[in-house]
Formats: sequence, structure tokens, C-alpha cells
Amino acid sequence: MRQGMFPLTLGRYHARLAAGDPDLAEAQALRALAFATPGPDRDRFDDRCRHVLVRERAGGMLVCCFRLLVLAGGGEIGGSYSAQFYDLSALGRFSGPMAELGRFCVRPGHGDPDILRLAWAAMTACVDADRVAMLFGCSSFAGTSPEPYLDSFALLAARHLAPRRWRPRAGAGDVFAFAARPRRDPDMRRAMLRMPPLLRSYLAMGGWVSDHAVIDRQLNTLHVFTGLETGAIPALRQRRLRAVAGAVAAPPAASAGPVRPAIRGPREDGR
Repeated sequence: MRQGMFPLTLGRYHARLAAGDPDLAEAQALRALAFATPGPDRDRFDDRCRHVLVRERAGGMLVCCFRLLVLAGGGEIGGSYSAQFYDLSALGRFSGPMAELGRFCVRPGHGDPDILRLAWAAMTACVDADRVAMLFGCSSFAGTSPEPYLDSFALLAARHLAPRRWRPRAGAGDVFAFAARPRRDPDMRRAMLRMPPLLRSYLAMGGWVSDHAVIDRQLNTLHVFTGLETGAIPALRQRRLRAVAGAVAAPPAASAGPVRPAIRGPREDGR
């Protein structure tokens, strides 16, 4: 990972990699606030990951964070956070570099779309730097009851299930097997309103999900395994990602045109 690609700036915000223990502690505190966990949200994966922080430029308040665990290929996926909950043996055959996106959260009450745009720009820069071919992770719904999200799950079952060659199998004991339920026509408006923003972004780029959700009572969430083969991202979406990532990476006085550190041509590239 090249430190020189950071910081990235968009509007009122800038993004950079965590620089040490104080930055990590601040990210863990924000995660605890967002996920409503008692005490700092930390686990054994933190030390293996790169942590990206999005702050307000005025005052420095941390408004968003996420972590990335970069793997050389599918043979290493058993050591990922997601592998605790899902049987990922099918993805063990994936041959390209992978990155697990985890602990993505935005400070409650901060709904500025530029926060999510800058986070995706930072993620795009990281994906490009490591030539990641698949981005994956757990996408979370708040709470452990499926009832408020039945339209969302019906939409996922109808349109967004993982290809069979990569589809995760159930690995955790407490799951909601939404794809095995009788088919229903989802209310599209309600389905999208209840869909987590991060998952909506994945799906807009061609992402897919497991056929079941894990009920995670520790974090009080339902989550689905989510994968995105970067080569499958639609060309228009690739251009938009390049435009955002290039604009936020370019120095203010640059005259050589936008930098293009994001998703490349046919190879493209939770919680």
C-alpha cells in the first residue's frame, strides 16, 4: 500500500490511513457508538488490517471508518473475519488477490453523501494499489429480527444471489435462510429503503450475497456475506469511481489532469 495516495479530500472531509494506536482507538470508539456495543469495539483482526479514517476537515471529527484485510488469494480466506460465520470453501478456489472490507460505519446523525463518496474513493484507491480482484465482507442490517427486512431479503433472493461456483454455505448455527422461503414479490420502494447503504452500493456495482443471513446477537445485527468481483463492475460505474477517486486525489494546483487510481478495465475489484 502506498501511503502517498493519502490523504484524499472531498468537500468538508478528508480520508487517510490510521497512523498508530490513537487513531485505531478512535476508530474502535466510533465502531462501538455505531454498533451500540459496550466499550470499544475491538477484535483480533484489527492488528492485521489497514484502517481508513474519514474526518471533518474543520475540527477533525471522525465521521466514518472501515478496515481492509488484503489476501493473496482464496487460499487465505479461511483466516478472514467472515470465515467465522460462513463456509467459504468455494471461494478458496479464487485465484486473484482479495480484500475483506470490515467494520464499515458512519457516525450516527451524519448523513452527508460526501462521506460515503469519499469512503468509496479511498476504498477504490486501496483496491487499485493492491490489484484486488474481489472485494468481500459482511453487510449488516440493524437488529436481529428479519421481519422489518422481508422485502429487502426477497429482493436479494430474486436478483442478487452469489453465483453457485462462489456461493457461501451456512457456517454459523443461527441463520435466516431467506432464499429458501416461499418466493414473494418485494415492494421495491420498501426493499431499497430498508437496505443498508453499504449493501446498496455493492449491489449497484454488480455485487452479490449469500443465500442466508447470519443472526449476530453479539453485535445485534443480521448480516449477509457480500462479494464483488471487480471485473464485473459496469463501465459507467467504473468511470464514476475513477472520476471521484481522481478528483479527490489530485493536488489542488495540479494541471496534468485527474489521477486515475481506481478501478481498471476488465479486472475489478461488512463489517
